[in-house]
This record gives sequence, structure tokens and C-alpha cells, in this order.
Amino acid sequence: MSDTLGGGFRLPPLALYIHIPWCVRKCPYCDFNSHAAGPSLPEEEYVDALLADLDADLHHVHGRPLTSIFFGGGTPSLFSARALGRLLEGVERRVAFAGDIEITLEANPGTFEQAKFKGYRALGINRLSIGVQSFQEAKLKALGRIHDGSEAIRAADMARAAGFDNFNLDLMHGLPQQNLEDALFDLRTAIAQAPTHLSWYQLTMEPNTVFWNQPPVLPEDDLLWDIQEAGQALLAAEGYAQYEVSAYARADKQARHNLNYWTFGDFLGIGAGAHAKLSDPHGRIVRTWKTRLPKDYLDAAKAFQAGERVLGADELPFEFLMNVLRLTDGVPTSLFTERTGLPLASLDSARREAEARKLLRAEPERLCATAEGQLFLNDLLQHFLP
Repeated sequence: MSDTLGGGFRLPPLALYIHIPWCVRKCPYCDFNSHAAGPSLPEEEYVDALLADLDADLHHVHGRPLTSIFFGGGTPSLFSARALGRLLEGVERRVAFAGDIEITLEANPGTFEQAKFKGYRALGINRLSIGVQSFQEAKLKALGRIHDGSEAIRAADMARAAGFDNFNLDLMHGLPQQNLEDALFDLRTAIAQAPTHLSWYQLTMEPNTVFWNQPPVLPEDDLLWDIQEAGQALLAAEGYAQYEVSAYARADKQARHNLNYWTFGDFLGIGAGAHAKLSDPHGRIVRTWKTRLPKDYLDAAKAFQAGERVLGADELPFEFLMNVLRLTDGVPTSLFTERTGLPLASLDSARREAEARKLLRAEPERLCATAEGQLFLNDLLQHFLP
């Protein structure tokens, strides 16, 4: 069966997101589907449920191999290498792996054990994303993190010792009581650990979090702007190229799983609260989401999938551009029709308006935000709302 239809639609690459919903404790800024772990984790039961969840979604695969797998959370590194190994074996029996598959595991410094991480590497997990957020004690305490700065540095050392030559450090700025010197100290300390990738983003107050209800005092806008400018200059000088709003990488070390999201690729989502975006050969595109509470997800009497929404033709331009315009260099215009099945001309009016406001580059062969458009991405996207 061909994966190309009339109109130029092409089935996109396929990735897999696996959600592990447990943490040592919930951070006050976190709005992800995470839950404090008890004295023991139901590893075996959860792996069984994940594989059954995947079985129910296999009709979305359409013969495609997995180009990437991402273990997110929560804190996936709370699970043993044995449990994750059984899971990966089960996934590969069901869906083929691309020869150069990227497999990323999120980990927090407070959960690092050398033997465990060597075990992860032996399974074929070839990339880590380490949630550092800051290297300063007062900032980490304000964020509710369970590690200290020295543990964060040791985590990077242990990752390398376990055989990981590709890892990301997650770092926040705009923290409570943070000044420019604090922010640059964190960034320089992170760079000194020689990660291949840095996710550097501003702390925001999200609904349904402790910080939303009890907001801390955050830096003023002028200081946030100074931090952003100085940090970006430092990252560029140290060889980390910005390729997305908050992502910086060494050459050829961009996060392929995230690039798939940002180029409107397909991804299966299994686990409590996992989301997915999936296309079929007829051009139908759906977003699905799984039941959030672990106890419900583990209840065999309840369905894994909690909901599904078919994306209408009027929604697709916004859905597509909401992702691709996060990329510093945007995408070729041809990708719009490949991913949505819609003619490029359907964007003409909104493109002209956005270009006139200097939010979108006037490039016939690319869809790309200007520097101002990336700063005011919501304003840019307003032009493409249904």
C-alpha cells in the first residue's frame, strides 16, 4: 500500500511516547501527570498494562517503524532496568525499530545509581534527559527539587561513565529571587558538564499547580529579557545552536523525538495520561489521550483511552503551524501539504497578514517565524486560528 495519496498527503514518521507517572514527590511548578510514588512501584503490572495499551493502538502503525522512543514522566528512572528491558522487548516484538532509533529516558539527579544506568544503556537506551533545573541550593529548594547542585554534576559524570555520549540537561531560568548572575552561573555550570543538548526555558506558572495558587516572587520583565539575551549569547558562543524556542544543541545532536513533534510527525502515546497524534492513509488525523490516574489505568475493567478528537480541515493549519513555527529555521512549505493534505494556498491570506506584521518571514519556499515572531508566537499563531 502506498503511503502517498492524491493531494500530496504522506504518512509521517512514527514515534512512541511512554509515560511513567510516578515521582519521588510532586514539584510545585509541575503540571505534568505525575504522582508521588509509594514505598513500592507496581512495575510488573504497569509494564503489562503498557503492552496491552500498545496492542490496542497497533492499528495506527500502518507498517511504519519507530524512529524514536521517549520515556517521560514523572520520573522514568524510578523503574528498574529489568522492567524497562521487558517493556522494550515487548514493544519491539509488536512494532519494528528503525536501525538508527533514538531512545531517550528522562531522569532526575536524585535517582541516579551507576549500576542502574549502565543497565539502561545495555538495553539500547541511547540518550538521557536529566532534569537539573538549577545548580544552586536556594533555587532548587524553592523549586521543590530533591537533589542538590553537586548531585546534578555527579549525574552528568555518571551518565558518561555509564556509556551515554548523548544527553540533555534541562535547565530553567526566571526562578524565584534569581538575578542575571545567578542565571548565567547555572548556564555556565551546565555547559561545563559538556551535554550534547540543553533545554533552557523560563519558569511559568501553570494552572493546577502549587505555584499557580501560591505564586512565588519572580524576576521583572526587564530582567527576564536581560537573562534571555545574555543566555542565548553565551550558548551560541559555546557552540550550542538554537533550533527551537527553548532547545539548543551541538551539531547533529538535536532531539529527534522532539523534532518529530515539531514537524507534525505522528506519535503513539501509551501510559497514564499519555497523548498521541496519529494519521491514517486516508488523511484522517486524530489526537487521543489515555486515562490519567494510575489506579484507573491499571484497572483491567476500564479502557486505556479516555478520549479522541478528529482534527478538522479548518483546524489543521493552526495545529501544524503551532508546532513548526517553534523551529528557528521553520520548515519547507512542501511539508504543509505532506502532513495535512491541504493545499498551500489555503494559508495565503493569513501568511500575507503575518508577513505584513513582520511576524512571518516573506520566503516563498519556507514557513518560518521572524525573530519577533518567535518572541510573540501567540500573536503570530492568531492569524491561523480557524
